[in-house]
Amino acid sequence: MHDTTLQMLFQAVSALAVVGGFVYAALQFRGWRTAQYVANLTTLVELQLQLRKMVVDDPTLAPVGLVLPAEDQEEEMRGYFYNLMQLRVFEIAWFSHQHGQLPEDYFTSWVANMAAITKRPAFRAMWRSDRTKILHEGFRQYMEQVMEDTRMLGECYTPTKEHIASTSAASARRVQS
Repeated sequence: MHDTTLQMLFQAVSALAVVGGFVYAALQFRGWRTAQYVANLTTLVELQLQLRKMVVDDPTLAPVGLVLPAEDQEEEMRGYFYNLMQLRVFEIAWFSHQHGQLPEDYFTSWVANMAAITKRPAFRAMWRSDRTKILHEGFRQYMEQVMEDTRMLGECYTPTKEHIASTSAASARRVQS
C-alpha cells in the first residue's frame, strides 16, 4: 500500500511538471508573438518613413495628386513629412504600449510630448490633409481624442495616467466593435 501511494505521488508530480512545462511554453510563445507584432509594425513604419524620405529628397517621386507647385514643393512637403514622421514614431510607441512592450511612465512622457506637438498649426494641417496616412484605426481614434482634449483644454492640458488609460481603452473598444 505504501509503495502504491509513493508511486502515485511520483506520477502526480511528474504530470504536474509536464503540465507546468506546457503552460510555461505557451506563455513564452504568447510573449514572443506580442513582441513580433510590435516588431512587424515597427518595420512597416520604418519602410514607409524611408519611402517618404525619398519623396522629400526627390519630389517627382510623389504620387499623382500629392505633387505641389514647384515654388511650394520643398518647404511644404518637408514640413508635412516631418510632422507625419513624428506621428508615425508615436504610433510605434502607442502600439508598443498597447501590447505591453512600453512602460506606462515612458508612454506618459510620449503622450505629453505629442500633445504639445498637436498644438502646432503645421501638425494640425498635416492631420487634416487628404494625403495618404496609413494608420492603425485604434491609433487614429486615439489621436483624434488626444487632439480634441488638447483643443478643448488648451495650454493646461497635461495627460494623466488615468486619462491615457481611459483614452487607450476607449479607442481599443471602438476598434473591436
